Amino acid sequence: MTASGAGESPESRDDAKRTPEQDTVPAGSFSPVSGPPPNASSADPGNPRTAERRRWKGAIAVALAAGLIGGAVGVGGGMLLADGGNSNMTLSQHDPITGTQISAQTGTVQYAAGKASSSTVDISVRSGRSGTEGTGVVLTSDGYVLTNNHVVASGGAISVTLPDGTKKTATVVGTSPSYDLAVIKLDSVEGLTAAELGKSSTLTVGQPVVAIGSPLGLEGTVTSGIISALNRTVEVEGDNGQAVIYNGIQTDASINSGNSGGPLVNLDGQVIGINSSILPSGSSSGNIGLGFAIPIDTASRVANELIKAGVATKPQLGVTGTDSQSGAVTVSSVVVGSPAEQAGLKAGETIVKVGNHTVSSFSDLVAQISANTPGSKISLTVADSQGGNQRQVEVTLGSQQDKAAETVEDGDTQQQSPFMWPNDLLPGDR
Repeated sequence: MTASGAGESPESRDDAKRTPEQDTVPAGSFSPVSGPPPNASSADPGNPRTAERRRWKGAIAVALAAGLIGGAVGVGGGMLLADGGNSNMTLSQHDPITGTQISAQTGTVQYAAGKASSSTVDISVRSGRSGTEGTGVVLTSDGYVLTNNHVVASGGAISVTLPDGTKKTATVVGTSPSYDLAVIKLDSVEGLTAAELGKSSTLTVGQPVVAIGSPLGLEGTVTSGIISALNRTVEVEGDNGQAVIYNGIQTDASINSGNSGGPLVNLDGQVIGINSSILPSGSSSGNIGLGFAIPIDTASRVANELIKAGVATKPQLGVTGTDSQSGAVTVSSVVVGSPAEQAGLKAGETIVKVGNHTVSSFSDLVAQISANTPGSKISLTVADSQGGNQRQVEVTLGSQQDKAAETVEDGDTQQQSPFMWPNDLLPGDR
């Protein structure tokens, strides 16, 4: 390409025809690029600065022309542009470079969503003129489904929509109020895809996860995020006014109305939690990145018991307590014959830790105890009323049927809990 060829700017050619007066900036005016002229003499066509400005002007025009040519070449790599446009031009499409859109690789959100969605169902419960909507996880091919207790607590007629769109009726097999879990059984089904359950004991903070559910009635919605924290004490006030407390998984994957009871899965598509509650902001009941799930290690134990016996069990320590000023739990009373009494706990003492987990409130104590299996042995760090003279106490937890949520007596939990169930009203009831 020569200087007088295609690379020559039309604007630079026009400069040869322009008069000095046309290149002069009137006094009091300014260029959007260079700003106002410093004085009238700088606009003089004979002034060296004016001449230099014209040279820069030509250089900029040439650069713009070169850019346009380069852009045309780049576009031409994908398709040829006909002179003057061509209404018959056909745009070409290309397969993805990093893999197909149909067969995703394990360890990706796409893979996890595809695998877990095949065992996720939508649950609608209608009671009179009101109703709720949630999500469920298929546990067996013949129709046992795990969900939240608060989704089915109204006792209304249950309708379940399968992944293929088929609708089935269902009945409640059993509920676990303390863990906000329930198992329902679908009528006349077979050959369902059961979910693959993982292990919540192996989770790490920062691990990618995927939530699947029916927020606002939008079935099969997938959101992704990470595990934000583990061992969160989640306390939600149930419909009967009693607090439901559990040791939860915190995630920033979006959980909204209708996600309740749905699976939280790892990137292998294994269920590692059951989505249950959120922490809203002010008057907003929507997701702000603070969602909580019941660990699958607890949920699977409870579900097995509900399927076999229609009732679940929960571990028993056998104390009542209040929050102490030292940042622990003061034991108010010890139940006669309880595991706590057998281990030597006494009223007035404080419980500082359960295992390696510090407890700063009675709710923390309930959450940490409930994370264990009935009959398991745990270690408590116990101190005097002032938090001194700490000692280790081994306790073998008892077992009791879970027919009601745990009673919480400390003063702080008499206030309204900041946690809440997602507002799982059916779309028509909002």
